Amino acid sequence: MGTALIVEACGAAREEVAAAVAAAFAAAGEVAARLHPQAPGSDLRQLRDAPAGRPVSICTATLEVLRFAQRLSRLSHGIFDPCVPTRPGRIVDLELIEGATPQAVVHRPVEIDCGGIAKGYAVDVAVAALRGSGCSAGLVNAGGDLRVFGAWPAPLLLRGPGGRCRPITLENAALAVSDRDARSPPSGHRGYYLRTGRAATRRYAAVRAPEAMTADALTKCLLLGPAALGAALLGEFGGASLAEPPLR
Repeated sequence: MGTALIVEACGAAREEVAAAVAAAFAAAGEVAARLHPQAPGSDLRQLRDAPAGRPVSICTATLEVLRFAQRLSRLSHGIFDPCVPTRPGRIVDLELIEGATPQAVVHRPVEIDCGGIAKGYAVDVAVAALRGSGCSAGLVNAGGDLRVFGAWPAPLLLRGPGGRCRPITLENAALAVSDRDARSPPSGHRGYYLRTGRAATRRYAAVRAPEAMTADALTKCLLLGPAALGAALLGEFGGASLAEPPLR
């Protein structure tokens, strides 16, 4: 994912928490490996290299991320699309096949870079691993894609446009921020806007949502789409804009 991963949790016993944290790191690492856009053996690399019409076996994580990307692409009228435009294929051109071993069929040459939504999904699976291991509350942070769960209200300083910060509290929710004027944007952050070929209508977006993948994806939609569409997508996915002034 090209960023640091921070995991905090609490549970009944220290040994159980330690095992849960290890499971969270392992789950996030698996997502990072399978959803890397270029690494040999990754699902996205195999889809890039696959001839049209040949099914490619993918993991469940890749299936879920690509299915989410397809849904959001349709709802946003193509504004959200993680495909590199140097190839003709778009995310809606993929045929996704569920099953014991999920598959994807490329109908047009495609190159996919899931970027921030892969990072957000890694946060979500890390949270699921903590919960599945018996942790009652915790926090997972991957380079600004943040999610907290349980009785763990997290006091944060939300960096706004121009570097100004204001205090907020995040509880049982995820948070993502996209700032086109940030001094040190994440690797590939600015590239997303070049890949889509769309000019940003806003410079900054901050979204609270139930899951980190959703929050990250919605920030891109708010930056690239009209305000009315952004508001509709926030409602569809249970998100909220934390930017000032709020999105209307």
